[in-house]
Amino acid sequence: MAPSFLSVASFVEAILRRRFSSAGLSLQTLCIDSETTIQFWGPPPENKQKPSLLLLHGFGPSAVWQWNRQVKPLSQSFRLYIPDLVFFGGSTTSSASSDKNRSEMFQASSMGKLMEKLGVERFSVVGTSYGGFVAYNMAKMLPDKVEKVVLASSGVNMRRSDNEAFIARAKCADIAEVMLPSSGTDLRRFSGMISSRRLDYVPNFLLNDFCQKMYSEKREEKAELLEGLSIGKDDQTNVSPIQQDVLLIWGEQDQVFPLKMAHDLKEVLGKKATLKVIQKTSHIPQTEKPKEFNDIIMSFLLPPSPSI
Repeated sequence: MAPSFLSVASFVEAILRRRFSSAGLSLQTLCIDSETTIQFWGPPPENKQKPSLLLLHGFGPSAVWQWNRQVKPLSQSFRLYIPDLVFFGGSTTSSASSDKNRSEMFQASSMGKLMEKLGVERFSVVGTSYGGFVAYNMAKMLPDKVEKVVLASSGVNMRRSDNEAFIARAKCADIAEVMLPSSGTDLRRFSGMISSRRLDYVPNFLLNDFCQKMYSEKREEKAELLEGLSIGKDDQTNVSPIQQDVLLIWGEQDQVFPLKMAHDLKEVLGKKATLKVIQKTSHIPQTEKPKEFNDIIMSFLLPPSPSI
């Protein structure tokens, strides 16, 4: 691994952190109970008249890498809270390893405790991919606190067959091999699964640097998170409607959760669910077409402007 002062990935991360700081957010750490500590980017005490919005990242690098194209435009209208989920970035827990303590429900409970500790009584939540699993469960757990829900590229209705089909498309032995790349070659394959932008001409030494920066920490614990997922293990989905209005945002060419899953999920969630498809994008439309992604979120979460 290159020293940090020679690492391109470290330089890029420093730039991304400055984006968060320039949007008025500061990096904070909070113990939510005797075992779990959450690192998050949070707003200053002022501007409490803005609605609160929680952004939950997907399975991959820390939040600063995944929401950097959203933080500035969304901070103009919302009080943003952008945590690292447990075992990502600076968030961790000493709770014993078990399916219960590594599930998406545990993550949802942890995020709920974070917002309670911060004194945020009402908020909307946006979750992408794995973060959408967490957001959906927060909506179920906290119906009086969670106002609206955005599930972006998040197949919460995944069945065992969907999981197996994804592993087959990735040409890997198991889900951990796909989601936890350990080399530049692995990262190139992973990027090809989640993005419509190719990394064919990026040299391996550079991909190795980014892979080391984004995926080297807490690998064993992250593998436990994948094993602890409650979804994707049965032939039937266990998703049911929730009381909040739900927006589904999907990339037209998503290879992780194909678009058919979005249409199926909309049917399951019922009349309160709306689906928006972003053309010519894959699993990370928030990165590939951020303006369109942000505009869709804003129009869903904010009340319409009064007509003159």
